[in-house]
Amino acid sequence: MGLVVGVDVGGTVTKAVLVDGDRVLAHASAPTPRPGPDVVGQVVDVVSGLVGELDPAGDADIGVVVPGIVDEARGVAVWSENLGWRDVPFAALLTDRLGRATAFGHDVRAGGLAESAAGGGRGARDALFLPIGTGIAAALVLGGRVHDAGGYAGEIGHVDVGHDEPCACGRRGCLEAIASASAIARRHTARTGRAVEAVDVARLVGAGDADARRVWEDAVDALARALAWTASVLAPEVVVVGGGLSAAGALLLRPLDEALRERLTFQRRPRLVAAELGGLAGCRGAALLAAKRSALC
Repeated sequence: MGLVVGVDVGGTVTKAVLVDGDRVLAHASAPTPRPGPDVVGQVVDVVSGLVGELDPAGDADIGVVVPGIVDEARGVAVWSENLGWRDVPFAALLTDRLGRATAFGHDVRAGGLAESAAGGGRGARDALFLPIGTGIAAALVLGGRVHDAGGYAGEIGHVDVGHDEPCACGRRGCLEAIASASAIARRHTARTGRAVEAVDVARLVGAGDADARRVWEDAVDALARALAWTASVLAPEVVVVGGGLSAAGALLLRPLDEALRERLTFQRRPRLVAAELGGLAGCRGAALLAAKRSALC
């Protein structure tokens, strides 16, 4: 495999890596545009800029992944709640703008592919990759293969976990609306009147702050509910927790493991581990998609 650029369009930040095999040679990032009249064009511009920055000679293969519902076979971003697009032919747009054929896929499934190949899920035939960031989705690795179900698999963030918080999707009770990093920050701010980020809430939990602990416990309980039925239906060997919230480490994983244990009886209880590729899992997965596409051509 030669040089490859992998780009991950996140809900807040777009990240890119230049890799040679398993080695990350360089990385770059830029803010993802907020939803607006030309958010698609702006996203394409951001991707073009990052690719040009990492690969000015134009020699590398390119892979790009985006959030939402993604139909890889058609190269179409079907829907993104957080970025506000629908039925966008991204693969064709990127290929035209970049002047090179571009592999295209889903951010979380790409991250799951990377973590299974070289991160916290390696060696497991059945795994769940669960990045917790602006939103929550999951990648299912079943029998050693990423399961996509035509682009609709893994929307665990919109499972009803039994609360009354409104979700951006229009419903109430969604996991994402109470346990995502953005929800944790929002709910703590609503309780205290102090604007904070999820990382600040985690720090306050460690310091014994009562408001932060309540918000954190609500998030952990919701995650345990979702993972309990996932364990019952899919029985993953391991759950790889990624996204920005994974940086909390044992502060998140230990109570989540305890809450999950209480909800399971005879089911296989998955190991809970932190993602090993950090915020670059999606980029690394995008690079793997590009390398795979190049090998098939």
